[in-house]
Amino acid sequence: MRILFIGDIVSQAGRSITQRNLKDLVNKHEIDFVIANGENVAHGKGITEKLYKELLSYGIDVVTLGNHFLLASESLNVLERSENLVRPLNIHSSIPGSGSKVFECKGKKIRVTNLLGKVFINDLNPSNPFDAIDEVLKESNEAIHFVDFHAEATAEKLSLGWYLDGKVSAVIGTHTHVPTADERILPQGTAYLTDVGMTGPYDGIIGTRRDLVIHKQRTGLPVKFDIQEGDAQFNACVIDIDDETGKAKEIFRININRDR
Repeated sequence: MRILFIGDIVSQAGRSITQRNLKDLVNKHEIDFVIANGENVAHGKGITEKLYKELLSYGIDVVTLGNHFLLASESLNVLERSENLVRPLNIHSSIPGSGSKVFECKGKKIRVTNLLGKVFINDLNPSNPFDAIDEVLKESNEAIHFVDFHAEATAEKLSLGWYLDGKVSAVIGTHTHVPTADERILPQGTAYLTDVGMTGPYDGIIGTRRDLVIHKQRTGLPVKFDIQEGDAQFNACVIDIDDETGKAKEIFRININRDR
């Protein structure tokens, strides 16, 4: 089973570069199943039903989320009606949707779990991600289990990766929008990457207009952020997983931008 995971898709720029490249990447790398983080797909602020369906139309099988997904006014309604959407597991139970779902591909079951980190994450008041995933593992028996860990701190991501080594197929980080170069297979067979990066504006600062971010950093004054115009980048990774054991056999990054 070969899974392609696309880093946080941000705004029109992220959607366009995904649409242009996804089919060729699926064919080139013989991808079976596509997962993408879509929490910033609506101009960097949440997800709408229209854009959720648009992502699926590109060939994406499952959309995961994060701490910003409720910024779009209709996000709660999307959760109630969308089978191929996985929201963070460790948030309040009153929020609709599920944080861990099972899908089928090529006659095999694939579990996809979305977790939020606690360190420096102030939105949605997440509970302990270690305890949350433990509860899922008690009930699940799928060989292939992919975890999108939407978290800020690299140490927290590394901790969860090592904690889940041998228990899940992959732990891949999202949220910071900056790709890391530490992809590896941990000793017990879990693929790990601290952050897969962002699919969206290339010349911004994590997708946002440079001038606005720099002004806020220099002065400390509040600024209403907006999305950077211009070229886009595409950040993703491919994980090759043994169908029977659920152990990862290979992980590599894909980075597309005007300089590559």
